[in-house]
Parts: sequence; C-alpha cells; structure tokens
Amino acid sequence: MAVQMQFLKEMEQQVQAAPDKQVSLTDPDARSMATSGRGTGMVGYNVQTAVDAEHHLIVAHEVTNLGHDRTQLAPMALKAKEATGCEEITSLADRGYFNGEQVLACEGTGVLPCVPKTLWPSERGLFTRQDFVFDAQNDCYTCPAGEKLTRGAARSDRKDDIDIYRHLTACFTCPLKPRCTPDKLKRIKRWKHEGVLDKMQARLDRMPHAMGIRRQTVEHPFGTLKAWMGSTHFLTKTLEKVRTEMSLHVLAYNIKRLIQMFGVGPLIHAIQT
Repeated sequence: MAVQMQFLKEMEQQVQAAPDKQVSLTDPDARSMATSGRGTGMVGYNVQTAVDAEHHLIVAHEVTNLGHDRTQLAPMALKAKEATGCEEITSLADRGYFNGEQVLACEGTGVLPCVPKTLWPSERGLFTRQDFVFDAQNDCYTCPAGEKLTRGAARSDRKDDIDIYRHLTACFTCPLKPRCTPDKLKRIKRWKHEGVLDKMQARLDRMPHAMGIRRQTVEHPFGTLKAWMGSTHFLTKTLEKVRTEMSLHVLAYNIKRLIQMFGVGPLIHAIQT
C-alpha cells in the first residue's frame, strides 16, 4: 500500500509539473482529445485535413496533440491555399473551428473562411445575441422591441477590444424586458473586429448548403483512412512518427484516388514527366 501511495504521489507531481497538466504513460506525446461527452476524452492525436471539394484529394494535412480545433483554421487554410496555388480559396469548417482571432488571421490572405458561429443556448428562454441586429452605418444594435442600443464610453475595467452597447432608458419601461434580461439594462458586447465575422456570416448566408458540402467532402476521406487503418488506428508512437505514418496514409489515399480518376498508365506517365 505504501509503494502504491508513493507511486500515486509521484504521478500527481508529474501531472502538476506538466505544462498542460497531462501525462501519458504509453506515449509521451499523446493527449486527451475532446469528445462530445462533457468531461470525457480519448487519448491520441488530432489529425487535420484540407480536402479539395471538386476532386476529393487531400491537399494538406497536419497532426497535432492539441485536444481541440479552435486554433487550426488559419494554419490549415493557408497550407491548403499554398498547396493548390490558388489566389483565393473558400475554407469550409464546422463550429469547432470558430475562433475570431483565426478568422481575422485569414483576412487579406486570399482565404475566405466559412465557419458557423458557436450558438449558446438562451438563458431561461431569454432573447439571444442573434435577436439583436447590428447597423454598421449608424454603429448601433436594434433590439427586438425596436429600440437602438448605442456604444458606451470606454472604461478602464474593460478589455480594449470589446465595446458595450446599451440603451440607458428604454429598458426600464420595455414590455419585452422579462423576455430579454434579468438585469437593469440589456448589454451587448461587440468585438472590435466583429466586422470580419459579419462578412463571414454573410458568405454563409449566401451558401445554405455549405455545411453539407463540408461533410460530404472532408468526412469521406477520414472514414476511408480509418477503415484502412483498422481499429487500432495509428501503429506508431510520438508525434514525429505519427506524422510520418499519417503522411504515408495520405499519400496512399491520394494515389488511389488519382488512379480512379485517370487510370494507372496516365498517372505513371504524369509522374515520369
């Protein structure tokens, strides 16, 4: 019992000393990956792929040990743009990639990100931020009651990149207030670069089938590769070796895809020339 307690104590010290508070005993680089269940996770690696919507070829890929996708939008989109040689590409991703800083990083690079915003559930059935319409020309929000929420003066206790919009009098007599906020005033926070998110949302509004295209484009190669790899998936350990293994899988997938598209003979001829 004393030996077991000592082992647990040493393990706890290792976990606390680790930068991300994680220690894997089977693979030092593997980390807990986010899953749909709260507080759950699978220890492994995060594989990122960018797939061409026309030919379904994997044009870029990466393997990380980050347990989320929130910082992967710009790096993967820029890799895909470089690999394709296109001056401009449209990058479709799911909600897990939504991150204002990442969308901003794509601005002016030739990458047009299309990522649905993360929608938070309404608190006790109250109006959500989506119920307030922003007017860029007049720099104000229109609330469900038709009142204009204007930008308040900057305060030292607020972040420099966040503005607060409110109406100082209308909320007190508004008949919709019980459906809006339990506070004295309704306040809307707006990021100073929110305009890039508005432009992205406008692109999504013009592409109602975008997420369907994303699913049928990027998920199919994942399913194919997992079927080839079997239930154990990666056979190697450590990030460097797993990246090499994944590169070989991507190469094999793309070669088989090209054979289906052009045939063996033309593909060999293209490689030789």
